[in-house]
Amino acid sequence: MEKRFNYGGQAVIDGVMMRGRRVVVTAVRRPGGGIALDTQSLPSILSSRARQVPLIRGILALIETMVLGIKSLVYSAEVSTEEEEEKLSNWAIGGMVAGSIAFAVGIFFIAPLFLTRILDTYIESSIVFHLVEGFIRMGIFLAYLKILTMIPGLEKLFAYHGAEHKAVNAYEAGVPLELEAVRKYSTAHTRCGTSFLFVVLIIAIIVFSLIGRPSLWIMVLSRVILVPVIAGIGYEIAQFGARHTGSSFIRACLGPGLWLQRLTTREPDDSQLEVGLSALKRAVEIDQLGEEG
Repeated sequence: MEKRFNYGGQAVIDGVMMRGRRVVVTAVRRPGGGIALDTQSLPSILSSRARQVPLIRGILALIETMVLGIKSLVYSAEVSTEEEEEKLSNWAIGGMVAGSIAFAVGIFFIAPLFLTRILDTYIESSIVFHLVEGFIRMGIFLAYLKILTMIPGLEKLFAYHGAEHKAVNAYEAGVPLELEAVRKYSTAHTRCGTSFLFVVLIIAIIVFSLIGRPSLWIMVLSRVILVPVIAGIGYEIAQFGARHTGSSFIRACLGPGLWLQRLTTREPDDSQLEVGLSALKRAVEIDQLGEEG
């Protein structure tokens, strides 16, 4: 028996993207009030057996999230402004993904290393060095999230993020995907990308500690080439936690990640929640039709 699929997605401009088993659906609120739906089939590699291989699936999920996210953001910008945008080529999307990864590695992995090196003469223990680097990395991450909350216009994006989580929480609870039934559900979700990034930052401390304190260039190189490994491990841990929320110990471990989602989600209004439900309903409907066929 095929296990239940974990639906999820992200907020976009005036809308929500939901990733199904076979398709990705983006629902966007039109300026006139209607809801535009865009349905795209998933590339075969994103639904292949490689997605079942531990560690590898985490790396694929990270790349998938970035690629699908960029495509959905472009579509949502087109709908919300009622202007037809120039279609992005695969090269352009690849360049944007590479740029995003380079930015993330630079600010969350390379920068903390160099900031910690400033204190190098005061730190004798390798373990302490990596703990200090980890705390600096976490501080940068928290500051980054806080800055996002201060940017005008992102409040609406965070509300759509909350709508996405409410819709998925309600679906997983087995209730009808209707406004009245879904309103009461939480804007936090255990598989959220914010929680995933928190797990990644913790795993990074452990992985980099195993390397010790070699020369600077080796440490810099390790912060680059080990990111996929850390992401893969982080994905497995996040998925394990999401499957075992019945354990009080696991719930306590998930607590910090869920708390961080207070920075990246807001309570959606009914109009925003309706958009999130539209995206999820369409994805589920297509998957069910595929199973029946």
